[in-house]
Amino acid sequence: MVIGASNVRECPKCEGIWTDTETLRQICADREKQAAVLGMPTHLPSNEGVELEKQIRYLPCPVCGDLMNRVNFANFSNVIVDVCREHGTWFDRDELRRIVEFIRAGGMDQARAREIQNLEADRRLARADQFLGGQGAAPMFDDTMRHSGVSAVAELLLGLLR
Repeated sequence: MVIGASNVRECPKCEGIWTDTETLRQICADREKQAAVLGMPTHLPSNEGVELEKQIRYLPCPVCGDLMNRVNFANFSNVIVDVCREHGTWFDRDELRRIVEFIRAGGMDQARAREIQNLEADRRLARADQFLGGQGAAPMFDDTMRHSGVSAVAELLLGLLR
């Protein structure tokens, strides 16, 4: 199968798609290649496939044979893809189309904004911890609370009240 000038491998049995890392980068960045993906036939109604997979399975990389990591694309797209860091990404049937729809709906911009917020929260937490001489609030908070917008000031006050 060809998307733009990029070759991708399609499994005729399950209709999954394998892309190497560079091809996926190009699809994410190039609207013409995205249009080609959106033009591919789809087998799912648009409201299906929104839930995260319930049956967890790990697939081997078609290049090296090692088991791939399951990743929620962009950390919140609700599309779980199988990734071999060295060789590429496996998309089950219609997942690549769903990823392109996510990108076109501004999902990558939202993912970047979330990442920046999380990094800022981590930076504030590190400053509070440094201020408290390494005995700071970090042990009191798990990652969920750290990234939920709890300010460093609140963490500092809780650490002092401890």
